[in-house]
Order: sequence, then C-alpha cells, then structure tokens
Amino acid sequence: MNLETPPTLVHPWIPTYGHALRHTGVHFDAIRVPGTLGDQVAYEILQFTDFRAGPIVREAVGGRNMYFLLRAGTAALHVWRGGARALGRDGRGVAFVGVPALDGNTWPLSWQSRPTGEVPFVEGELLRQVVDRVAG
Repeated sequence: MNLETPPTLVHPWIPTYGHALRHTGVHFDAIRVPGTLGDQVAYEILQFTDFRAGPIVREAVGGRNMYFLLRAGTAALHVWRGGARALGRDGRGVAFVGVPALDGNTWPLSWQSRPTGEVPFVEGELLRQVVDRVAG
C-alpha cells in the first residue's frame, strides 16, 4: 500500500495527463508572444525572476508561440506591444489556450516555466516591461 500523498496541484485547470484547451478569462488570461520574440521574452523574465516566473507554456509547432499565463482579468490592464497579444474575456471574441499536464507526454505543448504555490501566475506589469524592452 502506498501511503505517500500525491503532490497537490497548483491549479485545478492543469490536466492530469496530456493537454487540454482552457478558455481564457475564466481561470487565467494569457499573453501570446510569437516565435523568437517569445523565446527571448521568456528567457529574460526567467533570468530576472531567478527561474520563478510563473506559468509559461511553449508551443512546439505552428507559430511556436509562448503563452504567459496571468491572473484572470488582468491582461487588459496593460498595453501590449511588439507582437504580444492579450487573450482574455474582453467581449471581442473567444480564445482558448492549450495547457499541458505537469508530467508525461504533452507534445506539442510543454512548460517553459511551471506554476508554483509561491508564483501561481506571471506578474503582468513585469511581463509588459520585459516585452517592451525586448521588442525595442
């Protein structure tokens, strides 16, 4: 008999295995940053936060986007430049973001940075500053 307690999930919207689409604006807002710009923004914010940036999802196919997950309702509080796009519940449309499980085969999605109890979401103002600086 295994008496170990399974690890507590930081968020109930993270699937147990594989990946799942989640409606933005419900559990989180997302900032989508495309391609190499997304890679550079993720690198910079991870360096600045000592690798505790909050949830960042990497897409391995298509636009190779990076999705920075913010607390629901906060993406619209900032002006996003340089190709970054806010995805939330703003009345202009419906958006979904793929969320990978914490372990196992989740291709084509993966965690560039995982959510933690201490940092459950990416901090919006910090992300905006990094996007502005990297995008020039």
